[in-house]
Amino acid sequence: MNEIIEQLQELSETVPVPLELPTFEQLVEVEEQILIGLPNALKEFLLYGSDVIYGTIEPVTAADPSSHTYLPEVTCYAWSIGMPREQIAICQKGDSFYCIDEEGIVRFWKNGRFKEEGWESLWDWAEDVWLNQ
Repeated sequence: MNEIIEQLQELSETVPVPLELPTFEQLVEVEEQILIGLPNALKEFLLYGSDVIYGTIEPVTAADPSSHTYLPEVTCYAWSIGMPREQIAICQKGDSFYCIDEEGIVRFWKNGRFKEEGWESLWDWAEDVWLNQ
C-alpha cells in the first residue's frame, strides 16, 4: 500500500487548486450518507492518496462534497443506473464504474454487468489500472 501511494504521489501532477485529503470524520460522514461501511483499503486510499492527480483516471474523493468525484455522489449515481447496492464506486468512466465491495474486491461494472476480470484489492487495481494507463 505505502509503496503504491508513494509512486502515485511522485507521479501526481501539480495543479493550481490541489485536492484535499479528508479527515476521519469526513469518512464517517461518507459512510453515513451511503449506509455502507468503507473497506479498510478504500479508507486508507481516501485518507492518504486521494489527493493524487495522475493521468485520465479520477478515483473518488471524500473531502469536498461539491467535487464531481465525491464518493457518495458517484456511488449514488452508479446505483441509480443499476450497479448493485453492495458495491461502492471507486472510479467512474462514463456510465461504467470500477467498484469495490465490503470485502475489498474490485470489479469493473459496465452495461449492467461485471466484467470477468477483477482485482483482489484496491492496491492491485491501482497498480494494474491507474499506474499503467
